[in-house]
Amino acid sequence: MQSTSPQPLALSVSELNREAKHLLETHFDWVWVEGEIGNFTAASSGHWYFTLKDEDAQVRCAMFRRANSRIKYRPAQGESVRIRARVSLYEGRGEFQLICEHMEPAGAGALQLAFEQLKSRLAQEGLFAAESKQAIPSAAQHIGVVTSATGAALQDILTVLNRRSPHSKVYVFPVAVQGDGAALQIAEAIHLADRLHREQVLPLDVLVVGRGGGSLEDLWAFNEEMVARALYAATIPTVSAVGHETDFSIADLAADARAATPSAAAELISADQAELLQLVDGMSNRMARAVRRILTDHDTRHSGLRRRLKDPGFALKQQKLSLQRLRASLQQSMRQHLATARSDTRQTHLRLIAQHPRHALARHRSQLTPLYRQLTLHMQHRLKDAKAEAMHKQSLLRSLGPEHILGRGYAIVTDSSGKVVRQAQDTAAGDAVRVRLQRGTLTAQVTGQSSD
Repeated sequence: MQSTSPQPLALSVSELNREAKHLLETHFDWVWVEGEIGNFTAASSGHWYFTLKDEDAQVRCAMFRRANSRIKYRPAQGESVRIRARVSLYEGRGEFQLICEHMEPAGAGALQLAFEQLKSRLAQEGLFAAESKQAIPSAAQHIGVVTSATGAALQDILTVLNRRSPHSKVYVFPVAVQGDGAALQIAEAIHLADRLHREQVLPLDVLVVGRGGGSLEDLWAFNEEMVARALYAATIPTVSAVGHETDFSIADLAADARAATPSAAAELISADQAELLQLVDGMSNRMARAVRRILTDHDTRHSGLRRRLKDPGFALKQQKLSLQRLRASLQQSMRQHLATARSDTRQTHLRLIAQHPRHALARHRSQLTPLYRQLTLHMQHRLKDAKAEAMHKQSLLRSLGPEHILGRGYAIVTDSSGKVVRQAQDTAAGDAVRVRLQRGTLTAQVTGQSSD
């Protein structure tokens, strides 16, 4: 009889996946992996799921909401990224995967992508809108500068201002212009300068924010969102002067104006003293020529007036004769006016006497006596007529009254309630009735009825 060997102990699928996951997670520490994003999905839960691949292989990755909320940009399909992750295995499907804790763009191309993403988002919010830009003064006297205190940019600005506008005052807000924390320092310096301007502590006309040239990484502090928002919120006019002429930053878009270099910014906000002197000289020469022309015109006019001027004594004599004639005419007019006024006054006095109230009262009294007699006679006739009419109406009323009818032998019958009985059917046998005569009243009882 052939013996059988014991069956080897079998693992379940769950146990196998669990052991594999444990081996992977204990064997690998944190790993940095670089590759291209594929099959990117942002779940409604906030988690990201994607694959990371190169030319020969790919690996599944998951980045949970807690981790992806800390990165500055949103990755997209086909982007090259560098991630820091834990090696693990998804037990449910037995799939090898990376749990991503940090993600950053890979290479300078990725920085440019982050620049374009922030630029697009801020543009949609209106931070770069032309209607929000302020005018930049062309001859600023009080200038604020946010830059490195030891950098070449500050020296370039001071050199240009000393040459073009030596009387301008410069207030420096020293900051770090690259490295960790540089963006925060720049934003805080902009806020500080604007607050001092609003509180009238510093009478700033313009604020220049910038630095000298460098790589994209060196200039990155001026591509940070906090710097752009600080420039947009500033109430003082701002000029961005970052790098060389070919360099372009988010700060250039958010500021009220962009200068190609720090030196160009200084030229933009200052007036050239030499040009001003030439302008003043030209204006002075034009003014001198204008004054000479005016003096010549006045001298010519004065000479003509002198030739036309007559002896003032003769003019005074003529004026004196004219004044005498006018005075005589005035006196004659006044005498005539007074005579006319006296005549008018006398006539008015006579009219007033004729219209005195005593005369009017006498006339009215003479008219009142006959009118009074006429009124008395008229009233007596009216009273006599009214009395006669009243007596006639009284006689008529008596003839129409019930007493007059009762005097002719008639009677008025009423029932117990006082209602007049007009026909026999209004009563019944046994009803008590009252019979009113011309003199006195009878009480009777109905014993029968007849319709005749």
